[in-house]
Amino acid sequence: MKRRKFLERTGMGVGLGLLGGFPLDALAAGPELTRLTILHTNDVHSRIEPFPPGSGDNSGKGGYARRSSMVNHYRSKSEHLLLLDAGDILQGTPYFNLFGGELEFKLMSKMGYDASTIGNHEFDAGIDGLVKQWPHIRFPFVNSNYDFSDTALAGKIKESLVVEKGPLKIGIFGLGIELVGLVPEKFYGNTRYLDPLPIADEISGRLKRDEKCDYVICLSHLGYQYSSEKVSDVVVARNSENIDLIIGGHTHTYMEEAVVEWNKKDRPVLINQVGRSGTMLGKIELIFEKNRKGKCETCTNLWVK
Repeated sequence: MKRRKFLERTGMGVGLGLLGGFPLDALAAGPELTRLTILHTNDVHSRIEPFPPGSGDNSGKGGYARRSSMVNHYRSKSEHLLLLDAGDILQGTPYFNLFGGELEFKLMSKMGYDASTIGNHEFDAGIDGLVKQWPHIRFPFVNSNYDFSDTALAGKIKESLVVEKGPLKIGIFGLGIELVGLVPEKFYGNTRYLDPLPIADEISGRLKRDEKCDYVICLSHLGYQYSSEKVSDVVVARNSENIDLIIGGHTHTYMEEAVVEWNKKDRPVLINQVGRSGTMLGKIELIFEKNRKGKCETCTNLWVK
């Protein structure tokens, strides 16, 4: 369901950042309200520098330095901020071929990412190649539907995590795409793929009920939507009960703003994705009410240029 229908059903002003006619900035200043800004990327694919002239629509866009400046800008003005990634950090430029991911992970660590999930291209140097880069990674990876217990990644990937931002508890977990037929078996080794639908329901339910999280985020590298019945972000959202936001990757889907699907309890689930190669930065702002825990979501994704 798109933004217009979401507005009709909820009465929330999303694109203009309004709730009941009042600006978000004014509301966020109230003692009973807490504001959270979520910035996110996906499928950056080792694009360290901006695209050079002559790159078509991407000319002059992207680059870690510009994206870092944008992140620092919003950190300086945001009450609380999360920086997240939905996978495929690696592969796509000679930087990966030369350094195996070291540069990408060092830059993300310096930017202060709070978490990332694993994309299929994180396996492109094999599991041993990824483990080799672990000393350069200063943020957690989350994935709930890959079983790494019989690999060198055992104990290195978190099933889920809880991040506290002021009075808020934010639950984060990750989902990865089926690797068979997509990644050579020698690269993922004994990694076992598990059905993401029941796992997403179990993990998100535990984060909401047992961990008492105010908001649950799924970092997904499943893909936004397919013409077949293949599991996607849309399918996960429709079959969920406790997921509030899905930050997606893999399909390189460019969105100007988040879209909304409705879960099994007829509650809204935001889905957002920002294309590829770091040419866009996802931006979602949330308002939490202390007593009713109501939320107002506003999202306008930003070009990095």
